Amino acid sequence: MKTERSKTMNEKKKKDVILIGAGIMSTTLGTFLQKLEPNWNMKLFEKLDGAGKESTNEWNNAGTGHAALCELNYTVEKEDGSIDASKAVEINEQFEVSKQFWSYLVKSEEIQNLIRPLPHISFVQGEENVDFLRRRFEALSHLPMFKEMEFSDSPQELAKWIPLVTKGRTSEAPIAGTKVDLGTDVNFGELTRKLANNLEKNDNIEIHYNSTVTKFHRLNDGKWEVIVRNFKENTLESHIADFVFIGAGGNAIPLLQKTKIPESKQIGGFPISGAFLVCSNPEVVKQHEAKVYGKEPPGTPPMTVPHLDRRYHGDKDSLLFGPFAAIGPKFLKSGSNLDFLNSINSNNVLTMLAAGMKNIPLVKYSIQQMLMQKKDRMQELRKFIPEAKDKDWDLLIAGKRVQIIKDTNHSGRGYIQFGTEIIQSEDNSIVALLGESPGASTSVSIMLNVLRENFPEYMETWKPKIKEMIPSFDESLAENVQLLEKVQKSSSHYLALEHNNVTS
Repeated sequence: MKTERSKTMNEKKKKDVILIGAGIMSTTLGTFLQKLEPNWNMKLFEKLDGAGKESTNEWNNAGTGHAALCELNYTVEKEDGSIDASKAVEINEQFEVSKQFWSYLVKSEEIQNLIRPLPHISFVQGEENVDFLRRRFEALSHLPMFKEMEFSDSPQELAKWIPLVTKGRTSEAPIAGTKVDLGTDVNFGELTRKLANNLEKNDNIEIHYNSTVTKFHRLNDGKWEVIVRNFKENTLESHIADFVFIGAGGNAIPLLQKTKIPESKQIGGFPISGAFLVCSNPEVVKQHEAKVYGKEPPGTPPMTVPHLDRRYHGDKDSLLFGPFAAIGPKFLKSGSNLDFLNSINSNNVLTMLAAGMKNIPLVKYSIQQMLMQKKDRMQELRKFIPEAKDKDWDLLIAGKRVQIIKDTNHSGRGYIQFGTEIIQSEDNSIVALLGESPGASTSVSIMLNVLRENFPEYMETWKPKIKEMIPSFDESLAENVQLLEKVQKSSSHYLALEHNNVTS
């Protein structure tokens, strides 16, 4: 017979959880909770008719496994000319954490491998950029995470790395590149769908598609009533939860505002549309086997970094070049033209106005991008592929990204933040994930932070299981080279990346 104390503990442990949005974040958090607390009840609500159909979808992002191997915006040049590599180290470690979790799921035969080895290359043009890349290489290459990085400013060597990029290049401007064979291409859309399918197999987990959250009510006992419109049945439904996670991509900001928690005030969003040029001509595609990232144009945000990517979508191989940015009122690709207007309220109107005044160059740049014709985009592409032909390339509209706008003590009113951020209520009963890149690549680390911040009383109990899934949990890969090599070797084996092993 159970004692009153043990009965109380069991009741305390069991929770009702609601996840909003069937993207990589919600499905990752749901997978963690199912592994750690299989007796908890979970409901996931998605506006569309399937998982991974917005920003996570493989046609709505570049599929880069962001590990700071080639993305120049993750290393910052200081005023004295030195390179700050701390962000690059952080991103690289977070991606290694993701690889550990995905390899655990592959090992346990819960998902199929959806990650491919693909070199990550940085490519720059012009004396100043070549000098920056050399200094970046010197700052990174002595670190264990980046010791496989190669540098070259030899056109002949670069022609071996990226023949499509160097062929037909007539400019006398110096060029340089770095290459890391540890890079990857990830099908985040298919990964998300696999995670969602696995969740749906559990008796205590329900996934409701064609369902959108319309309201939140805080109940007297601290729980949340979530009102959901079921489009298929044309009904309004009430669902109760102890914990709510809002992982709805661009729509996370409007949903967070509907909670009316104090933390949601003075927060707004600036929607950015993305577009890529895509090539499916096999004769062209087969000449480029890498992800090549350049340097963003002066005075533009990090999301404008031009890159040329080999992509794998099942049996469809293609090249993507972009992104080309544009402003638009929708917060989701499938959203409403009233999204942006509806997100402005009495709490954030001054914040939004301040952001607009501070970021006129960004707005101007976005408008210029929006007005580009195909010939203008092809001109940008030819900076990467001098011999690119118009007939081989078509325009692809990618996903939406909503940049966070908020007030900060450091930057003042109307600060636009690039990246991801977790906003949570003081009592840890409701959490929203806002922002964009490198989100999907670092989704596992982000969701581990959600667990740490919102379930601190469970972490000691959960730690053994988390360590089983992620051996480096609560340890620094940057400081423990032996552990780094061990987890990379294991991940490389289960993700079929053996030749990308640091110990090889």
